[in-house]
Amino acid sequence: MVDVGITVAFIAGVVSFLSPCVLPIIPGFLAYLAGVSLAHPEEADARRGRLAIFLNAFIFVLGFSTVFAVLGVILNTLLSSVVYDAQEWLARIGGAIIIFFGLWLTGLIRVSFLDREHKFRVTKKFNSRYLTSFVFGAAFAAGWTPCVGAALGAILGLATTEPGAALYLLFAYSLGLGLPFLVVGAFASQATGIINRYAHMLSYVNKAFGVLLIILGVLVFTQSLNLIANFGLLNSFLLN
Repeated sequence: MVDVGITVAFIAGVVSFLSPCVLPIIPGFLAYLAGVSLAHPEEADARRGRLAIFLNAFIFVLGFSTVFAVLGVILNTLLSSVVYDAQEWLARIGGAIIIFFGLWLTGLIRVSFLDREHKFRVTKKFNSRYLTSFVFGAAFAAGWTPCVGAALGAILGLATTEPGAALYLLFAYSLGLGLPFLVVGAFASQATGIINRYAHMLSYVNKAFGVLLIILGVLVFTQSLNLIANFGLLNSFLLN
């Protein structure tokens, strides 16, 4: 069950990165943190410019990964002591949360609160660009856009049912979200053209992941997630 959750958490991180309200702004945002302009390809493609963007991307990823790691430890500490006494209720709560965010990502339900942007605005740039990148990364983890909030909210719902694995779930989410950041950081100028070319497909990624979350939420709610882990669901389908 934990292995399934970690896989879903990693996919959730990738989906968060690919969301229509995040991906298009990433190359320019990383260049802004590094103090490099993408308006002039010859500057952005210079070795020093690429290195600056990549290093700031790495520090940015470190910032939000640190916040997610702390959050995982807090969830583990707060919920591990009650999980055995309230496992059924935690499964129902977590499953309901996952289903809700799955429905939201597919567009079947709309909630005005989630449709609005909720993010910490860091208006001050520090003397060190690396420190600025770390602070922006931490603010990103706290809630950059509703798209990230939906996928992350679903993973947090899953973590409530497995508090002992909360740290691993959030680490997997950070990994899924962070690796694409590093790739874009290494190829920022080229990534801009690719993103613009395939931007129209991003909404389908959200919808597909929303369907996956609904299925996962139902399994969590009914405490049947172990069927996937041991292929019991597939065996039952084939035998019937």
